[in-house]
Amino acid sequence: MTDWLTLLQDHWAWLVFAALLAIAEVLIPGVFLIWIAIAAAITGLAALALPIGIPLQLLIFAALSVISVWAGRRWYVDNPVPSTDPNLNDRTARLIGELVTVVEPIRGGEGRVKVGDSVWTARGPDSEAGARVRVTGAEGAVLWVKETPPQAK
Repeated sequence: MTDWLTLLQDHWAWLVFAALLAIAEVLIPGVFLIWIAIAAAITGLAALALPIGIPLQLLIFAALSVISVWAGRRWYVDNPVPSTDPNLNDRTARLIGELVTVVEPIRGGEGRVKVGDSVWTARGPDSEAGARVRVTGAEGAVLWVKETPPQAK
């Protein structure tokens, strides 16, 4: 009888742990803890249905955690969540199309441009300091720029 009570307590511990992880996922969204919660819930159900000890439960939980996180990541890769701002976390992509000012002349294809309150390395056609250029692309922390036609006055 004692073994049954121990297994009962084990499965309740896993199910409570799963519920706490699910609550944490809701409070701190990151789309990660839910997969661990699923692994804990399945481990709890396995502990309820089968007479398995703690070491095997921990092994099952570890294996299910890896599998569920992998499956969840795979699902999100195959089914991306649409966004109204896909470049939200890609600062260089957000700069494409912006007009910036050359602060160090672009000579031999490389110079520096001012973007907001910072200065970035830029590559493009030769341009004098003070010229306005348009960002056409980025590679790491280097912006690709092209000359803009002079504005009519």
